Amino acid sequence: MITMPARKPRRTAAATRRTPLLLDRAAIKRQLADETYDVLVIGGGITGAYAVLDAASRGLRAALIEKDDFASGTSSKSSKMVHGGLRYIEQGNVNLVRHSLLERHRFRKNAPHLVHRLPFLFPILEKDGIFDARLAKGFEGLLWTYDLVGGWRIGKLHQRLTVPEVLAQAPTLRAENLRGGLMYFDARADDARLVLTIVRTAAALGATILNGAKAEGLLMETDQVAGARVTADGDTFDIRSRAVVNATGVWTDELDAKADDGHRPQVRPAKGVHIVVPWDKVRINCTVTVPIPGRARRATCTRWGNSVVLGTTDEDYQGSRDDVHCTREEMDFLLEGANTAFEGKLTPDDVIGSIGGLRPLVGGGEGATLDMRRDHHITVGRTGMVTVTGGKLTTSRHMGELVINKVMTVLGRRGKSRTTDLPLLGGAGYDAEAVAASGGVAAHLGERFGTEARFVGDLIQDDPSLAEPIVAGLPYTRAEVVYAARAELARSVDDVLSRRTRARLFARDASVTAAEAVGAILGQELNLTEAEVERSVAEYLAAVHHEKSVLLEGAAA
Repeated sequence: MITMPARKPRRTAAATRRTPLLLDRAAIKRQLADETYDVLVIGGGITGAYAVLDAASRGLRAALIEKDDFASGTSSKSSKMVHGGLRYIEQGNVNLVRHSLLERHRFRKNAPHLVHRLPFLFPILEKDGIFDARLAKGFEGLLWTYDLVGGWRIGKLHQRLTVPEVLAQAPTLRAENLRGGLMYFDARADDARLVLTIVRTAAALGATILNGAKAEGLLMETDQVAGARVTADGDTFDIRSRAVVNATGVWTDELDAKADDGHRPQVRPAKGVHIVVPWDKVRINCTVTVPIPGRARRATCTRWGNSVVLGTTDEDYQGSRDDVHCTREEMDFLLEGANTAFEGKLTPDDVIGSIGGLRPLVGGGEGATLDMRRDHHITVGRTGMVTVTGGKLTTSRHMGELVINKVMTVLGRRGKSRTTDLPLLGGAGYDAEAVAASGGVAAHLGERFGTEARFVGDLIQDDPSLAEPIVAGLPYTRAEVVYAARAELARSVDDVLSRRTRARLFARDASVTAAEAVGAILGQELNLTEAEVERSVAEYLAAVHHEKSVLLEGAAA
């Protein structure tokens, strides 16, 4: 079954689907080559995803292409926080925080199955902490500001905790210098799943979306951008469009240079890294913010199921933008920070996964990327291409709206954004309490797919063997691999294990063991040859080996 995109927006289509939205690559490629679009979005991260959704919701004929996989760049390697950005108040950027908190509220309303409330704990230590009791009083003033400008919408205000209350949340914190704590509330999401859900929602509203489709060049008509020449699966074809959006993140300058020979680089990448350790090594029930010894920065330690994610962001970066990993040095300072804050001893052998990603900051200079502002920049170039850079995950919906406002100007058309109250696929009618009470596979699927979980459940009902886990120690089922191939444009073992599931991040070695089984399912679903399956498995194994060598052996990234 192929669900072909419609020409008119159907605002309720994403919310009330009675059949699964199945996507066929061959049909999509034919459509991209045959149609003329109002807008072509290049770049399948969070910003491009919301841009194409905004365009489709306004009734524009919209398309999105991504050279690798949806969210394969920065948008699957973020801190996974949907937050206002407490640090930005410290920088004096209160307006960004106010707006981010409003957008966080909209995310929680439109995607309640994906965006969840998360408590953040700042321990107050007599020494060797982020702040002592004296500084904590001033910091609490920042928390009041945070709550008042929009933090209250999450349903809880910040709290001052006693030592026993802190230890109830984080029992392995070193208690000798502990004087209490401050807790406030933000939100988190599986960033890759969020991006995928946004682009699929756009497809449900009529957009044409395709991953594995690289823009090799831009089409020009009378010195104006008029589409792109694309390669996908060995095929080359032209996509004609009246407007083009560059939403390629840290690759923005490369595409802008294809539109304008006189373009001057403007993106400055900032690197963020995260490592994952088993929960029983740390045993925290929230996000705990800890200092990194010898560095003027913080690290966050966040429980994620049976794992804890340790991470930090914003180191200046000069290396390859296509090969970014957590290095041995970066892992060591994260482990050092955790070992300073918590009892026990974390070692490199405890690290079960890692990621490294680049944030596309805008601007130059010599200052630290940590101090650079997170505001987005949207411009219309000399040849008419709309370029969006900067910003943050939390404000992606609004960025998409502003991008399409510019597109409407280029097209000479009018129309307001409709995404403020537009539920994402699986969000309308979602009942978090009922899902949690269901337990087992049903709860797992509900928390990933929302009300769309019934379509994955139908696969299991037809073939009960698909309820079996695909990766040892993780709840992902074989049915989710089948669904990824049929409905989520998964093309490879890496697509499934790195982004459709997060097995590579949360159980790297177990995911390697599962690679052949994933390849076999993809081969059957996508009619791949034996050689194609073997290549997909081998490429995944090689990628994981390279990641581990950078992390554990200090090999060049």
